[in-house]
Amino acid sequence: MPDVLIADDHPLFRDALERAVVAAIPEAQVHSADSVPNLLELIERYPDAELLLLDLHMPGARGYSALAHIRGQYPGLPTIVVSGHEEAQVARRALAHGASAYIPKSTSGDDIITAIRSVLDGDVWLPHRLMGGNDVALKPDEADVAVRIASLTPQQFRVLTMIAEGLLNKQIAYDLGVSEATVKAHMTAIMRKLGVNNRTQVALAAGHLAVDQTAIPSVPEDSDI
Repeated sequence: MPDVLIADDHPLFRDALERAVVAAIPEAQVHSADSVPNLLELIERYPDAELLLLDLHMPGARGYSALAHIRGQYPGLPTIVVSGHEEAQVARRALAHGASAYIPKSTSGDDIITAIRSVLDGDVWLPHRLMGGNDVALKPDEADVAVRIASLTPQQFRVLTMIAEGLLNKQIAYDLGVSEATVKAHMTAIMRKLGVNNRTQVALAAGHLAVDQTAIPSVPEDSDI
């Protein structure tokens, strides 16, 4: 039986996606996550999953960062992005980052089923109202950051998202159940892979993958990083 993964933190919409998946693939086994850390654990548990439906905004995801990371780490996993954004530019940036389809959350159940079947057939899918525009070429900085984030390990990616949320090393260590020394080691590796020198620059780099690139959070500096 094919495994299908759903990552969305809204229970009602997650249920709607599950119903659409079962309608499109009656024999599917559906596994759900409500955050990116939980999703990464699911992917490790089901490495041969047939499909992922990924909410663009959920705990542990900042803009396209989770999409870029997952496409880099698991290039064989077709990914459909779901989002409350209705703008064609947002949808086409998702495709440019490797998504196989973009489903606005206003999409009908029948169209979601059509999108799932299209992606499993190897096609790219957009709703009709978002078709007809020009493909989006990622800005060089955004494309470069996406490649660098794709190179992070799952644990490094978790640390990256926590840094972008403004957490300090001791908070990250507590949430992950590791030592502060381990967090510092991850920080060193993240900065090396992103080509930056401090945690503020880490957050700024991640900001290139934000949907709204003007909304980059301020990040406190740990005195020892």
